[in-house]
Amino acid sequence: MHTTHAPEFRQLGDHVALDMINTIEQGDAGPLDRWQSDADVQAWLALSGLAPGQAAAPKGLLEGARALRETVRALVAQRKAGEPLKLTALNRALAAGGSHLALSATDDGGLELARHYPSQTPAQWLLPAAEAAADLLAHGDFGLVRKCESDACSLWFYDRTRSHRRRWCSMALCGNRHKVAAFRQRGATGVSS
Repeated sequence: MHTTHAPEFRQLGDHVALDMINTIEQGDAGPLDRWQSDADVQAWLALSGLAPGQAAAPKGLLEGARALRETVRALVAQRKAGEPLKLTALNRALAAGGSHLALSATDDGGLELARHYPSQTPAQWLLPAAEAAADLLAHGDFGLVRKCESDACSLWFYDRTRSHRRRWCSMALCGNRHKVAAFRQRGATGVSS
C-alpha cells in the first residue's frame, strides 16, 4: 500500500459510514490507504465530527479502525447485493458502549442534549463510526447506496440528489474523466454530437 504523509480524506460518500470505507481507494498504482497511523484515523474522526476530543489517540486505533472499515465494507456490499448480513463483528464494535446522553445549558438559556462517549480504548474511539454504520445498514435506502460507475474507482456514495441519478463519486473526478474519454472516443470514430 502507498504511504501518504498528509492524507487527503475524500468526503464524497454523503454518509459518514461510506466516507469511512472510502478511506481506502483504488489508485493508479493500486490500493491507496489514507489511514497510515493512529493520528491519521484521529484526523479523519475529527473531520467527520466523530472524534471524542482527546488530545492523543490510543495505541491500536489504526488497527481497530482498519478492521472496522473492512467489516463495514463487507456489510455494505452484502446489504447492497441483498445477501444475509454477517453482523457479529459490527455488533462486537457496538458493544464497546458506555456512551450516555447529557443535558447542558446553552448561552441563550435553552438546553442542549448531546451524546458523550468514553475515550480510553480504540474501540470506544470508534464507537460513533460503528453506530453510524449500523444506522446506515438499518435505515439507509440501499437503492440509493451506490458504487461509482467508473471501472477504475472503488468509492461508494449515498445518492441524495433530487433525481436520484448520481453515477459518479464526484463529477470533478470520475464524471469528468468519463466525459473526456467519451469525447475522445467520439473524436476517434469521427462521430460528432
